[in-house]
Amino acid sequence: MSDKTTLVAEKRTDFGKGAARKIRRSGNIPAVMYGHGTEPVHISLPGHDTMMALKQANALLTIVIDGKEQLALAKDVQRDAIKPVIDHVDLVVVRKGEKVVVDVAVHLEGEAAPETVVTLDNNTLQVEALATNIPENVVISVEGLQAGTQILAGAVELPEGATLVTDEEALVVNVTQAISAEELEAELAEAEAEAGIEREESDEDAAEAAEGESEGDEAKAEGDDA
Repeated sequence: MSDKTTLVAEKRTDFGKGAARKIRRSGNIPAVMYGHGTEPVHISLPGHDTMMALKQANALLTIVIDGKEQLALAKDVQRDAIKPVIDHVDLVVVRKGEKVVVDVAVHLEGEAAPETVVTLDNNTLQVEALATNIPENVVISVEGLQAGTQILAGAVELPEGATLVTDEEALVVNVTQAISAEELEAELAEAEAEAGIEREESDEDAAEAAEGESEGDEAKAEGDDA
């Protein structure tokens, strides 16, 4: 990923919750940019453009302040708990040729063998890559994999230029045998019995029980007649 999004920012001179609310009311987003031993710079970012840019994980941003450009990555994005808006952004300064450590999403493709279940134990991998060439994702094929197959982080093929930071022994993909409905029902019943939970008899169970009792009564009547 080498495309950069340019955001024109304004320096902030007012701070605090009241100032931040005022910025958000105007359609902008309060942010702070720091790194490489420089003093933190408090800025205001254009709301819509920033939200669109941050839809892409690890997006490389070109922040323009007073006509000067600075490359940055979003280190922390604070989002409103209810509204689909961003409350604040922490940006870390990066430079061309510099390597950074980021979390990259794992994407599965293909279909495993029939009657198997594929579990993604780690949905991201931490990798080191050039700030100007951060991979969008890591792709793992599960095509035809049989039950019992496990893929560890060290076996994952990474995009060119990226090196693994995550522990090589970390489990990423686990392929197991699918459980049948009967086995699932039996396991659930066993777990409930161990927990002392009594099941309510379903209409279907009641009907089967009644049918069994009816057949038993008929057999007894036939025995008596004989």
